[in-house]
Amino acid sequence: MLIALIARDKPDHLQTRLDNRAAHLAYIEETGVVAQAGPLLDQNGDMVGSLVILDVEDMAAGDAWAANDPYNKAGLFEAVELITWKKVIG
Repeated sequence: MLIALIARDKPDHLQTRLDNRAAHLAYIEETGVVAQAGPLLDQNGDMVGSLVILDVEDMAAGDAWAANDPYNKAGLFEAVELITWKKVIG
């Protein structure tokens, strides 16, 4: 099942994102369930959130992945939403 994880950073938490970026990328690599991912950007091109497409067995696995993401553990996110997603193009 594909799940879109959409996370919005807390205001003024860019340094938290930068400090935990290597651990977040290592987590993506080690878990092997991320189909696509990248930061959300503001009008100035600064990172303000994340879009991660997970390819997991069920929503519980998506929830568990999100809970263990180093960004989440560092308190980066103001809000996180997981939505079942259907790939149509690409």
